[in-house]
Amino acid sequence: MEPKILTQIIKNIEQTRYATETGTQMHAYLHAVVIDGDTNRGHPELVSKILATPRLAEMFSPLSRTEVPIAGTIHGKFISRRIDRLLIDNTTKTITILDYKTDTTRATHYNDYVTQVNEYAALLHAIYPEYSISGYILWTHDFSLEKLSLKSL
Repeated sequence: MEPKILTQIIKNIEQTRYATETGTQMHAYLHAVVIDGDTNRGHPELVSKILATPRLAEMFSPLSRTEVPIAGTIHGKFISRRIDRLLIDNTTKTITILDYKTDTTRATHYNDYVTQVNEYAALLHAIYPEYSISGYILWTHDFSLEKLSLKSL
């Protein structure tokens, strides 16, 4: 094996490890955030960014839940997932799904991410058929919020 190839393999492993560790840490920080008027909780920089991003603060309200397990069958296949952040509003009969992504290059796994959120929506629709469901990705590298077009699975 040429030294350049080995160097590239090691570099790829290090980048993957760094991305995984960064993603895990960012998820932990985001899960601790609660936006509740004057009693906001969590990392101050993240709270600030959330408050500065239109539509995002309500997804971090005390009514939202983090790391919500969900399971069911889609097209005969058993699916078990964990939703990063979920807001169910029984008054308006709406559900908001928020998935955190730490990728700096959106295109690499984008279709997988959209499929993932659509699976969440399909599983939730089976439980809450009368609710309107919306899904979002929070890209943490630039703190942009992307609303997804959900489709029936």
